[in-house]
Formats: sequence, C-alpha cells, structure tokens
Amino acid sequence: MLNRFLFKQIDNSALIVFRIIFGLLCFLESVGAIFTGWVKYTLIDPKFTFNFIGLGFLQPLPGNWMYAYYFIMGVFGLLIMVGYKYRLSIIAFTLMWTSTYLMQKASYNNHYYLLCLLSIIMCCLPANKYASIDVKLKPSIKQISMPSWCKWVFVIQLFIMYTYAAIAKLYTDWLDLTVPAQLMRGKMDYPIIGSLLQHQFFTYLVGYGGILYDGLIIPFLLYKPTRKFAFWGSIFFHLFNSIVFGVGIFPYLALAFSLFFFDSETIKNIFLKRKQYYNQAEIKILNYKPYLVTLATIYFVIQILLPIRHHFIEDNVLWTEEGHRLSWRMMLRSKSGYANFKVVDKDTKKTTIVNLNNYLSKKQKRMIATKPDVIWQFAQHLKQDYKSKGQDIEVYVTAKTSVNGRPFKTLINPKVDMANARWEVFKHNNWILPSQLDK
Repeated sequence: MLNRFLFKQIDNSALIVFRIIFGLLCFLESVGAIFTGWVKYTLIDPKFTFNFIGLGFLQPLPGNWMYAYYFIMGVFGLLIMVGYKYRLSIIAFTLMWTSTYLMQKASYNNHYYLLCLLSIIMCCLPANKYASIDVKLKPSIKQISMPSWCKWVFVIQLFIMYTYAAIAKLYTDWLDLTVPAQLMRGKMDYPIIGSLLQHQFFTYLVGYGGILYDGLIIPFLLYKPTRKFAFWGSIFFHLFNSIVFGVGIFPYLALAFSLFFFDSETIKNIFLKRKQYYNQAEIKILNYKPYLVTLATIYFVIQILLPIRHHFIEDNVLWTEEGHRLSWRMMLRSKSGYANFKVVDKDTKKTTIVNLNNYLSKKQKRMIATKPDVIWQFAQHLKQDYKSKGQDIEVYVTAKTSVNGRPFKTLINPKVDMANARWEVFKHNNWILPSQLDK
C-alpha cells in the first residue's frame, strides 16, 4: 500500500505547470522587493539586523550589494520558470532566499517561511522533465509522469500549515472578534474600500471565515464533490487577502497549489495541450525509496512538532513570543509598546539612556518593545558596541507592552542585566515577566 501511495506513476502536468508559476512568482517576489523599497528599508538602511539567534554570520552585503543579491535571486526565479539548469537554479534560489529569511526578523512573515520550505521541496522534485530548456538541450530526460509522492508532499505540507493556522485562531481574542476588528480598523484609510471594511460583516468574515477556510480547505479540495466549491472559495479568499492585507505572492502561490488537487488530465488539457497524457499507473520502486521515506518522515515530524512547541514553554506565547515563529501563527494578534535601554558603565557607574535613533531603523524601533528575543539581541549588540570602545557595561530595559488592546504591562524584568542574561532556546526565559493573559 505504501509503495502504491508513494511510487505509483501519475501524469506530471500539475508539477510542470506549478514549476512555471512558482518560478515566475519567485522572480516577482525578488524584483518586487527591490522596486517596493523592501530591500532598502529592511536590509540596506539598518545599521545591523536582528537575525535568527545563533545565525549571526548571516549578514546583509555591504553598501547597495543587496540590490544585486535580490536581482540574482530574480534571475534564478526566471531560470526555474523556464527550466534551465533547473537543479542548480532551484538550489541557488533556496540557499539565497533562506539566508535572507534567517538574517532578519524585522519583516518576519509566515509566507516567507513557506517559500523556504517549498523551495527545499522543489529541490527534490523532477520538475524540469517537460516544457523546459533542459529537455530541449537533453531530450533523453523528458518524462510525462512522476511518482505520486511528488504530489502528496505538497498536500501534506499544506494540510499541516492550514490546520495549525486554524487551530491557532481558536483562542478568546480571536473568537470574540477582538483581533479581526482591530485588523479591519487598521484598513480604515484604504481608498474606496476602507469604510466598507468597517462593516461588521467583514469582521465576521475574517474571524470565523478564516477559521473555516483554514480548517476545511484541504479536505474540501481532496473530496471531488466539494472541489470546485472549494476552488472558487479559494479564489475569493486569497484575492481578498491580497487586496486587503497585501501579503505579497502568497495568495497566488496558494491558488497554484490547486493544480495538485484537480484531475491531471484536466490540467494537461488546459495548460499543456500538446503533451501526451500518462494514465498507465505503473508502480516503479526506485533505489532511493529508503532515503525518501526516512527523510520525509524526519521532515514532516519536524513540521508537526515545531508549531506545538510553545505549549511546552511557560506562559502565553502571545506575550513571550517563545515558539511563535515557524508555527503558522498568522495575523493572530496586535501588539504595541515602548522600551528604554539604560547602559551602566561597570567601572565608573555612569548611566546613559540609549538613543534608539542612533542604532535602529523605524521598523526596528516598532518591534523592539514587543519581542523579548529582539530586546535580548539589542542588549548584546550594545554590549559589543561599548566593548569596542573599551567599556564594560550592564544593560537594563524598561519595556511596556500591550497585547490586543489590553493595558500596557511591563514585559522585561527591569532589574536584570540584559547584557549578561542568557537566552534559552528550548525553555522559558525567566527575565520575561509573567503575562497573566490566561487569567
């Protein structure tokens, strides 16, 4: 049964078309980051970046070289799309995209994380075996079929993502529509549709429609009687998200996944009319089966465990942020705050209040008071900066944070020297004060 599930040969039209769309979207995301100014205000303007802790070696290129970096990524996206040197192109794009994702947290986005995962998956797929320059240059690699695992790897990944996204919304501030209402109020200034979005209908649509969509979309796409209904619902849902929330290429990437749920002959007839349709359903057990099963098991176990790790860490993740990233917790909360950093010279006992404008960009200052890991990283940066000037310092932080419109509360213990505090990766950091959000 496992052999049939993984290694039955199926028509590869969906994968070929998906590769073309995926490559195009990678190109648009890369060059779009240049022309919208994202590269400038996220990677060039900041004096330093808040990378994922432990990956400090990943730093933006100096000067304006990040423009070239993103341009090259865009070129690799086009090469993926046309299927030229596919394996090299997708591996290069994956390494470059994942590096930029891990080197900064000011623009953290679950969709960027998804693109990392999809790129890794695409590295392993025979996506250039038809309608590619690689085939034109080497006709012997041409294929019209693929193992069925090439389809199911996407389906399982999407099921994990959407299921956790739905479960994460099942908490008080979402269910009582506090957060959806705040999201809609943030769109009040939108031209034409801003006032319309304030209607209670859209609050309910975002709140309960989001839960239902995330929880049901994959089962509804898999079940043939509901497939078309789910597809048209997906078009509305993702276009709404694209217009209202401006989430980049994700809505169009999510719609492209529909290719793997529809009959492959239909996909072929719409997009690849000259292609021969494969319907022999042979089972071909290849030598890589043990490696595939082992790696896939490890990968999906990690994907299942990462989003639940915050349940094993003390306090509420909405407050501590511990276990928030890589967990499909999408647009779940609204946080605001302010922070003051006090530097004390250990030798002279002289106290200095840090002017954040000397260190941080506007976007970095907006997140400095709401994310404990960022506060800790900035304290470490201050320690190194003063050390370079021959000073040994302590850093004390006064940070006030509000979660979902609640009163501001003290986030960090102001008596703890953050310059010498430890960062705990797998457990709660005790210098984060209790939230009392669950009371």
